[in-house]
Amino acid sequence: MAKDKRIGVAIDFSNSSKAALQWAIDNLATKGDTLHLIHVRPPTPVESRNLLWATSGSPLIPLSEFKVPEVMKQYEVQSDYEVIDLCEIAARQKEVIIVAKVYWGDAREKVLQAVDDLKLDSLIMGSRGLSGIKRIILGSVTSYVITSATCPVTIVKGAEVQN
Repeated sequence: MAKDKRIGVAIDFSNSSKAALQWAIDNLATKGDTLHLIHVRPPTPVESRNLLWATSGSPLIPLSEFKVPEVMKQYEVQSDYEVIDLCEIAARQKEVIIVAKVYWGDAREKVLQAVDDLKLDSLIMGSRGLSGIKRIILGSVTSYVITSATCPVTIVKGAEVQN
């Protein structure tokens, strides 16, 4: 029997990241696995709480706390009820453990840091499908992570890409 997997899902609450979460739940998550929701916030002005988490990210946030808006405000994250619903259903029906972790900084570097910090077996990401010039100017987190991650990476196209 395979060991319990550590599956990471990069989540920015866009439709494509929600599609990635749904894909991970439907296709990878099995009883006993841990689903890590990885959210990266832009760097913020120096605050004492952020100094503590600046390099290591937030502590792991269990689903029971992730779904409480007041708790998530501590991490500068607004609750997304669609994501919470997906997670609660997965935890209940698939018997997976769901935790979140928030990082502050450059999304490309912090997602890679999460892969190593959390010792992920795989990472699932959504693709917003930036085209030519936007990709050149803004860069592609997905492209960067695919070429640098130390675990397999699956890219899921969201609704805004498929339309």
